[in-house]
Amino acid sequence: MAGGTALAVEPLRVLVVDDTAVYRQAVREALATLPGVVVVGVASDGGIALAKAEQLRPDLLTLDIEMPVLDGLGVLEQLPRVAPDAGAIVLSHLTRQGGSMTLRALELGAFDYLPKPQGGSREGNLEALRDGLAPRLEAFRKRLEARRRLGVGPFGAPPLPSAAPALAPWAGAAVVGIGTSTGGPNALAKILPVLPGDFEVPVLVVQHMPAAFTPVLAQSLAKRCALPVREARDGEPLAPGTVLLAPGGSHLKVVAGSGGPAVRLTEEPPENGCRPAVDVLFRSLAYHFAGRVVAAILTGMGRDGVEGLKALKRTGCRVIAQDEATSVVWGMPGAAVAAGVVDRVVPLEAVAAELQRAVPRRAPRG
Repeated sequence: MAGGTALAVEPLRVLVVDDTAVYRQAVREALATLPGVVVVGVASDGGIALAKAEQLRPDLLTLDIEMPVLDGLGVLEQLPRVAPDAGAIVLSHLTRQGGSMTLRALELGAFDYLPKPQGGSREGNLEALRDGLAPRLEAFRKRLEARRRLGVGPFGAPPLPSAAPALAPWAGAAVVGIGTSTGGPNALAKILPVLPGDFEVPVLVVQHMPAAFTPVLAQSLAKRCALPVREARDGEPLAPGTVLLAPGGSHLKVVAGSGGPAVRLTEEPPENGCRPAVDVLFRSLAYHFAGRVVAAILTGMGRDGVEGLKALKRTGCRVIAQDEATSVVWGMPGAAVAAGVVDRVVPLEAVAAELQRAVPRRAPRG
């Protein structure tokens, strides 16, 4: 209101859950340094966490995965019953088991995850926690605001918005590129299993994840999909109907190989704070498949992918963005829309159909 007093932003109420006293204290101290955040309680196991969540009604839990009595997965399974409006950021160790449990936590509705710092000094671990929590809490706050504006609960199934007018038939894609971050594992699990087993082109995916987690994600997706899904291997040729996931810690790009386009994995510096970076993949696709790429930019924090999408659009490629209502975080797709490099904005459930519309159909056998 003009001339009025601006409304104060309510603090984000956080419940800290961890079975280790050292980590409980470290997370509390890290949160205390962040503006607009209030720790409303702590819990040392999942049973206590559920009781306190029901009593205190926090906005968010920082949730340890491996705990006695009831682990973090058990908490996530029961949280909608006791505190349906509460979200969770899970903290886990960078191990194979930690990666598997983290992926399951995301499937159960966790907003995001944060690897636990290990082996450093106390001050260094506190700094790592603060630097990791700060952008995630800010993204969660924006999600709450967006969901309230859109008229849906933070963890309820959002209504599907009216679809935009369909693009003219194209069927010109020789390769599909997908970029995603926060919320990506669930988004990929909704898109890739819908693609048919006779899908005609390679699918290259960049999901922001640590190296310990991407093999678990690839294996989980492979069990659900008609197409083969695995981590990309350096030097392998692109194969039609194969989904290749960028390994955590390595950029994925396409280069010229002796038999055609091939995969190159590199440890070049991060871009947009990420390795793998969506921009790296998309730029390489623009160069090697000019005018023959359909790209999808999905839920995620930040703006990784925007510069690569600009390169794709300059060569006449098509770009699909996930809409705000179905995105966990409308950072990456929102930035692409704001940059004017998106042809169509659709709900998550429509992305697979849009990809299929852009890919040539196999001619029926006579």
